Amino acid sequence: MKKVLSGLMMAALPLAVSMTWAAERTSETNTATTTYLQGGGSSLAGVEMYQSNDPKAPPMTKAEFDASRQIYFDRCAGCHGVLRKGATGKPLLPQDMQKLGTETLKVFVHYGTPGGMPGFGTSNELTEKEVDLMARYIQNTPPTPPEWGMKEMAASWKLLVKPEDRPKKQMNKLKLDNLFAVTLRDSGELALIDGDSKKIVVVLKTGFAVHISRISKSGRYLYTTGRDGLINLIDLWMETPATVATIRTGSDARSIETSKYKGFDDKLAIAGTYWPPAYVLMDGPTLKPLKIMSTRGYTYDEQEYHAEPRVASIVASHIKPEFVVNVKETGKILLVDYSDIKNLKTTEVEAERFLHDGGWDSSKRYFMVAANMRNTVSVVDTKEGKLAANVKVGTKPHPGRGANWPDTKFGPVWATGHLGDDTIAVIGTDPAKHKEGAWKVVRSLKNHGSGSLFVKTHPKSKNLWADAALNPDAEVRQSVSVWDLKNLDKPAEVINLAKLAGITEGRVTHPEYNKAGDEVWFSVWGPKNGESALVVMDDKTRKLKAVIKDKRLVTPTGKFNVYNTQYDVY
Repeated sequence: MKKVLSGLMMAALPLAVSMTWAAERTSETNTATTTYLQGGGSSLAGVEMYQSNDPKAPPMTKAEFDASRQIYFDRCAGCHGVLRKGATGKPLLPQDMQKLGTETLKVFVHYGTPGGMPGFGTSNELTEKEVDLMARYIQNTPPTPPEWGMKEMAASWKLLVKPEDRPKKQMNKLKLDNLFAVTLRDSGELALIDGDSKKIVVVLKTGFAVHISRISKSGRYLYTTGRDGLINLIDLWMETPATVATIRTGSDARSIETSKYKGFDDKLAIAGTYWPPAYVLMDGPTLKPLKIMSTRGYTYDEQEYHAEPRVASIVASHIKPEFVVNVKETGKILLVDYSDIKNLKTTEVEAERFLHDGGWDSSKRYFMVAANMRNTVSVVDTKEGKLAANVKVGTKPHPGRGANWPDTKFGPVWATGHLGDDTIAVIGTDPAKHKEGAWKVVRSLKNHGSGSLFVKTHPKSKNLWADAALNPDAEVRQSVSVWDLKNLDKPAEVINLAKLAGITEGRVTHPEYNKAGDEVWFSVWGPKNGESALVVMDDKTRKLKAVIKDKRLVTPTGKFNVYNTQYDVY
């Protein structure tokens, strides 16, 4: 059976679905989805059917279509796109999916693929019924969500506490620079955890599946954006930190940032959306929307019009009043000069298509961003305002912010892991003093498996940590690799953190250091209805330091230390 399954998967791999793992596990069990009629009327009599305009698409009731649409939009659109034209994941065009057919698609969704797609069924992330629904849904024509302009945005804006009514000084005794903002993905919440005591300070309602938390230049305000487009502005100075403003900038989003150049501290915020494809500039202390800029346009290479060029990531320059805006589908990096938003000036850099996430090199002059479907890291010289290099790396790079350190042989370097292979690509980043290795892969480290989402180190650390959270093998996705930065020729030590936390089901992901750089925190991301935890490792000894468990820690994923996020320390 194993051979037959493997052969079937490999034969259809060019059109394989590579849906991002994130669907919640439910307790529902359904062993069959086909109704065998034994005479009499259909069991679907009186059920409102979804009327597809494609006669080749498998039938679905309206309730099934609506349920599948919600699962896809919340869980899958990030990789495959709202219109299913692909990016990090394969395109899911109905005519191609129909060639594979429902039964083959169910195999992919249930078992995963060798190319990096995890098994939704084997890991109990989707029920049998949900696997069948998604296999049929992606053969139907994708619905187009409504547009979202200034009228809708302004109507969604809520200023809960005006700036003049907020504290004039910090009213709590928290050490804000060692506070952690922890995404509780499936509950639509954010936990603020004291980095010293390891205790939860408060749990705040946010948008669904917060993708990132960013800190204002002053360290006072924390901004979150959920995948549903909801932004929360949290004032850390209040007696108990609380949300003081919210806004929805669209119906699907991933990125938010604040102005960091001297003189613009806390003044502006910027958010990018997946749908509609655009970015919006806002007043920093209130989130009042000021200007919306569409990113729809032509791809840099083939010059073809694209209706869904999503804003994947945004960072703020420390050396200019600029935001670096990465547009996924067109392959363009926008350097947005925010010094005068009435007369907005933008430098458009042609980089590479399917831009995703990235971070600064150690000098904070060069921005490194993964063009993951092109197996490339694009490097932008933000001082000169131009592309410095396109560096070929492994299969589907996914660095998060990446990791910087002074290599013993090659000088300053930056690293990324990969979704599609088990390597860590180490790139030289010093064209001035180490020209021979600049913008080249100078080392390739072996991770304990493919499916890495994040790598991380710290200026005060001698270690490099990497996860493999999207690997289909349970042992692999529950473990991390850690290398000695002074002896990178030695193999990594592999540690199963889920076992240390006493959790049998879960994915270990997103290493994040404390301010001092002597602890590294990981999420053990369990099922929604199961147990999750945070694991704190002593960075020097690589031994377990603490396990944080709490019923409120529902599917923890990203963690952002206030100081390290404020100053882009990675």
